[in-house]
Amino acid sequence: MIYPRNFEQKIAFDKIRLLIKENCISRLGEEKADEMTFSADYETICRQLAQTDEMRTLATDSHTEFPLTAFFDLREGLARIRIEGLYLDAGELFDLRRSLEVINNIVRFINDKPEGEIPQLKQLTEGIAVFPALVQKIDSIINKFGKIKDNASSELARIRKEMFAVQGSVSKTLQSILRQAQTDGLVEKDAQPTMREGRLVIPIPPAYKRRLRGIVHDESATGKTVFVEPAEVVEQNNRLRELEAEERREIIRILVDFANYLRPSLEDILQSCRFLATVDFIRAKALFSLTINAIKPAVSTHCLLDWHKAIHPILFLSLQKQGKEIVPLDITLNEKQRILLISGPNAGGKSVCLKTAGLLQYMLQCGLLVPLHESSRMGIFERLFIDIGDEQSIENDLSTYSSHLTNMKFFVRNINHRTLILIDEFGGGTEPMIGGAIAESLLEKFNGNRAFGVITTHYTNLKLFAQATEGIVNGAMLYDRHQMQPLFRLETGNAGSSFAIEIARKIGLPEPVIQAATEKVGSEHINYDKHLQDIARDKRYWENKRQQIRRKEKQLDELMERYQAELQTTDKQRKEIVRQAKAEAGNLLQEANAKIENTIREIKTAQAEKERTKAIRKNLEVFKADLVNANDADNTDLHKLKIDKRHKSVTHNAPTPIILNVGDNVKLKGQSVVGQIIELQEKNALVNFGNLKSTVKIEKLEKISNNQLKKEQRNTGIARNAPALTEEIRQRKLHFKPEIDVRGMRADEALQAVTYFIDDALMVGVSKVRILHGTGTGALRQIIRQYLAAVGGVVNFRDEHVQFGGAGITVVEF
Repeated sequence: MIYPRNFEQKIAFDKIRLLIKENCISRLGEEKADEMTFSADYETICRQLAQTDEMRTLATDSHTEFPLTAFFDLREGLARIRIEGLYLDAGELFDLRRSLEVINNIVRFINDKPEGEIPQLKQLTEGIAVFPALVQKIDSIINKFGKIKDNASSELARIRKEMFAVQGSVSKTLQSILRQAQTDGLVEKDAQPTMREGRLVIPIPPAYKRRLRGIVHDESATGKTVFVEPAEVVEQNNRLRELEAEERREIIRILVDFANYLRPSLEDILQSCRFLATVDFIRAKALFSLTINAIKPAVSTHCLLDWHKAIHPILFLSLQKQGKEIVPLDITLNEKQRILLISGPNAGGKSVCLKTAGLLQYMLQCGLLVPLHESSRMGIFERLFIDIGDEQSIENDLSTYSSHLTNMKFFVRNINHRTLILIDEFGGGTEPMIGGAIAESLLEKFNGNRAFGVITTHYTNLKLFAQATEGIVNGAMLYDRHQMQPLFRLETGNAGSSFAIEIARKIGLPEPVIQAATEKVGSEHINYDKHLQDIARDKRYWENKRQQIRRKEKQLDELMERYQAELQTTDKQRKEIVRQAKAEAGNLLQEANAKIENTIREIKTAQAEKERTKAIRKNLEVFKADLVNANDADNTDLHKLKIDKRHKSVTHNAPTPIILNVGDNVKLKGQSVVGQIIELQEKNALVNFGNLKSTVKIEKLEKISNNQLKKEQRNTGIARNAPALTEEIRQRKLHFKPEIDVRGMRADEALQAVTYFIDDALMVGVSKVRILHGTGTGALRQIIRQYLAAVGGVVNFRDEHVQFGGAGITVVEF
């Protein structure tokens, strides 16, 4: 329920409605805007808000454009063809075709969106029919310009073909007669055939009209030209008129047949047109919300106003045109403070605040997005009442105050706990003391009924009553006493001053008058006003202090969070150091085992060479001593890490005493090729490997005994074929390619090729090769991998990375 009947005009919602209608592209959408009404149903309001918000999201999407183009009001034409024998003309048929196309495009656009992105708009499309067959039928009748096609029927094609032939013949004959008339001097040289009463005629001066045989159809306004139809073309023109009549009859027949075809689908088409009107209206609301920066707020079923940075949309648009900024308002009404009593100077923004409250609440309950901050919350009210402006009426014998009292009578009889009342200049219009007392009684009644409200006043008794009464809170429109201008900011908690003396002094009222008024009202009242101003000033000061404290607390919280994060990072780093230390300790243990095994192997190899055996044992003892020292060291993680690193340094860097002489048989550590020392230097030795001489560091050489030399020669045959074998290895290294392609080969051929390839790879000492076998059935890949699993030198084989071939290539690592 809203009161009074002109509620929308009082809060300027009629201007909002006009702005929305300007965004509609059809009369149907404008009618929907006119039908927009206040609702107190929570589900309805939420659905309308969601639809508008989803459309707003689509309107701001720069990647896609909503396919709502011009469509037309077809209701009159569709209603007419309900009667058999009537039809849509070509223009109406063209409008129908474009409207059906828009319906199809919108339904497809909405349904193509991902599930859950625009659920409310998708729900709108449920049950909406599209008409591809109907569009195809229309396309067979009219062209893209809305004209009836020649081939709309075979009879129409015949008629138009004959018409074209007759028109050509008439035109040809007329041109011949015109040229002869020009030669004879009967008509002007630049004269051309023209059309009169649907017939082609020749313009000729009146003096010569008897010299051109034919029928006079018309003359010019000045009488200086007559239009004659030559007798030679009269019959042809008559035939042309007959054909035109036949064409009209055939077109009507085609359109009547189409109307009969269309008639069973009329209700579905009308429903789709109503859908278009709804979409047009929702889109208009969304576009309007973008102009005022409106949002979809959190909506509660309870009655409340928890608004932050609320703005009056009409005032916002007006100031925007002037290049000015609007001052937003914070308004809070809840169960603890249901009624806000606003006081303050004249022209300070009290009425604007009241209208903002009424307008935004009404917009929400009409399904419109509202210009608030995203943190705001809004409730639902069942009744909105307003008393603002002058409602005096000579006809109804109502004065200004009487009209206010009439409104108050309605308020008292109809308010409940879900009512929002808006009253401007409460108690004004009559003798202040009596008016103030009546206003105070009414305020007590409103509060007793637990109604919500925003009320403006200048009366001191109402301010005092609000200060002392639970459920009512004072509010003040702030005023700058130094600049002598209103700030248009609402502050709740304290009453505001009217600043009457200051405003009078600013306007230039004579000072004696002001002094006299001050004496009459008394210093007590003036001081009360000043105290109110001081309280407001002090409150602003402490409010600023509180904001500063909040900022510092926020900075402190952020600092604490950063320190906590750094502590967590440090703890993670400590755990990582411990993990690395343990890992290196494990590596050290493996190293020790390997060292022991190597020592045993060297002793066995050296056999009777005592000096070499003693050196190996001494090296092992040093390594053992380091391990014992590490076990007795401090048990801290960092110290353990340092000891492990020192052990690695000792193990890896301590040179193994090797006694080598010229002529000794040696081999590289980890290799099986045997060579002979030719020359010794300080740390290097020149070694002959077959017919290849190479300078090698002594520490990388390993001396072999004569027995071991014979064994190596028996196993490899190097003693007999060393020069040739060395040259072969060198050649294979030069020409070896680390990739083989066996695609297209049979299994046995591929396996043999891979076997040779792997042998060569092991011989030349590469670390990794690739085998291209393709995917296919996978049989070739399986056979090759079974072979690779049996090769001793292969440590790993796997699929290539998917970017470089995936399962069609096997990478082999040695």
